Amino acid sequence: MEPLIPGRPGPAGRTDAPGQRLLARASLAAAAAAVLVLGVFAGLRTFALLGAGLLGLVVTVVAVWWVLSRRGLPRFLAALLALAAPVWVLVEFGRARLLWVALVSGALLVLSAGAGRAALARGSVAPTMPETAPPVFRRPVLIMNPRSGGGKVEQFHLADRARELGADVVLLEGPGETDVTKLAHACAAEGADLLGVAGGDGTQALVAEVAADHDLPFLVIPAGTRNHFALDLGLDRDDPSTALDALRDGVELRVDLGRAGGRPFVNNVSFGAYAEVVQSPAYRDDKTRTTLRLLPDLLERHRDAGLTARAGDQEFTDPQALLVSNNPYAADDIAGLGRRSRIDGGVLGCIGVRVTSAAQAAGLLRGSRSTGLTRATAVSVVVDAGQERIPVGVDGEAMRLPVPVRCEVRPGALRVLVPRRRPGTYRERPRLDWRQVLLLGLPFRH
Repeated sequence: MEPLIPGRPGPAGRTDAPGQRLLARASLAAAAAAVLVLGVFAGLRTFALLGAGLLGLVVTVVAVWWVLSRRGLPRFLAALLALAAPVWVLVEFGRARLLWVALVSGALLVLSAGAGRAALARGSVAPTMPETAPPVFRRPVLIMNPRSGGGKVEQFHLADRARELGADVVLLEGPGETDVTKLAHACAAEGADLLGVAGGDGTQALVAEVAADHDLPFLVIPAGTRNHFALDLGLDRDDPSTALDALRDGVELRVDLGRAGGRPFVNNVSFGAYAEVVQSPAYRDDKTRTTLRLLPDLLERHRDAGLTARAGDQEFTDPQALLVSNNPYAADDIAGLGRRSRIDGGVLGCIGVRVTSAAQAAGLLRGSRSTGLTRATAVSVVVDAGQERIPVGVDGEAMRLPVPVRCEVRPGALRVLVPRRRPGTYRERPRLDWRQVLLLGLPFRH
């Protein structure tokens, strides 16, 4: 971590930000108080208390794994076990008249961890994507899908507001499917000096590549279902109309763009079990129910599916699920479906998951150190399999691509226009390092 504000010298030439030492000492004091509460009021029963809590946590994780990997009666029983394990822990604490001790000690530990992370964050610079002033737009063209996101274009009056701000609007009204890539190229050829899309991530990626090819700014309007790309740009997904503020008070970001098998992507490409779930016709209408219905068979089938990948020097052998992302996700996000603090690092993130037992499922609690989880970053990832074509989810869009599938990143290829004020800008917080917290909290340091 780099120093944020010059101040008092710290260890190894670091400097302390205002309040950093105070937060570190508060963290250490809360941790000590948590241990003291256990020692004074629970005594030797502290070890039994901790053992019961750990056992309950492991049983819960294992039960959740069985819920995902079983069906029928075993799944139902596993769901009951996942609910019963935490209740059992609370009952045991209550029987020993230690429930209040556990609650107080747990609250102090949460406070300690929060203060520790805040202390480390106070002394670090969260990397941000550089902003530049955009040009004056004479003919911005926005492509809008009225059917996307359950009709958000009409719900938020996006077309009318865009026209009020001087943009030309092209509605994808049919009949039939429109070749969005061809349409975007035609708009650029007719003199558009900005391209934008109100739609989901799949449509965003297609038009984004056209904008990148013509070196035109690109405007993201989160009118789809999930809009993870908009999320990592800090846009308000609950009110997509606010993205149009960029036309009157915007800044420009240079971000990366991904390609997989010749297809552009702004978020990620999934292979293996999750990719096959995406292939289901029912997935778009009911993602959770469809995933729970299909996942048991897919996990069993993909144990030895022959899926392999190479990301730089890292080999992925027989993963059940593989996710390649446009820049890596946050380090503490073991599912790889969370947040990215930057999309301009010029690399792909790659996460492979291979979980074949309940023990490995419980091991996922270790995050990036789990034996069932492999991470890597690289400028290209090559995915292969023992068949000619494999199911792939490209920004959530289902397709089958010939192998090997080559994923690569186009560094800084896309100029994105965003509002100057963005409510959801994400800053990845540093991981909790107790050694650094201790060094910060010591009264005398060298």
